[in-house]
Amino acid sequence: MADLKLSACIEMITFGEPDFVKRIDGVADAGLPAFEFWGWGNKDLPAIRRRADDLGLAIATFGISSTGALVDPANTQAWIGGVGESFEKAKEMRAPTLIVTTGDEMPIPREEQHNAIIAGLKGIAPIAEANGINVVLEPLNILVDHAGYYLSTSAEGFDIVRAVGSPRVKLLFDIYHQQITEGNLIQNITRNIDLIGHFHVADVPGRHEPGTGEIDYKNVFAAIAKTNYDGFIGLEYSPTGDAKEALLTTRRLAGV
Repeated sequence: MADLKLSACIEMITFGEPDFVKRIDGVADAGLPAFEFWGWGNKDLPAIRRRADDLGLAIATFGISSTGALVDPANTQAWIGGVGESFEKAKEMRAPTLIVTTGDEMPIPREEQHNAIIAGLKGIAPIAEANGINVVLEPLNILVDHAGYYLSTSAEGFDIVRAVGSPRVKLLFDIYHQQITEGNLIQNITRNIDLIGHFHVADVPGRHEPGTGEIDYKNVFAAIAKTNYDGFIGLEYSPTGDAKEALLTTRRLAGV
């Protein structure tokens, strides 16, 4: 039985604090072991790292930055060549995982775009392996939040991860996005758990904390806990009320 490790996304869970670094205090106050964020280019990374160290918190993940879109076959080499600084930042921040998105669908055959994603991830897999950093590819829903995005299903995402064939390249399974896209959450998760490197959590509809919508998060968390998953579960939601109370509710549902 795995012990679930929760990570607060301080882009969406702000604790009412406009100062990004000060949000980290709210994570510690709620008793979570880690936090995460999206892009790193506009952040004061040294200040974030210092505050995390002061509070004894881990930085679970943030987004990779590169040149152009991963989905574009004409851009593959530029994309591969542009990831180096993100890996350096991940090492500096001691973040074990970097998030990758594909970009929007292009007016060319999907097979070409699918293969471009594989080629790009294969190109950076040796960098990930050499640095001991996981790369997680994220499908997003196209029905509510991300119309036009290329990768929406976990099935295609898992196919891509299998084709890349690196222990450092996995899927980010966003439970919110996949409930909207396909449902069948527990089976899709448990059958593919060895290919999952990170989770994101929010309820449907509304993208609020677990317990506010249709997903039975108590059972989903319990199913994950029964596997060998040892990564973080990112809480990427907008609280309906007090952020600390929302996080405490999520902790109770997760049994941590």
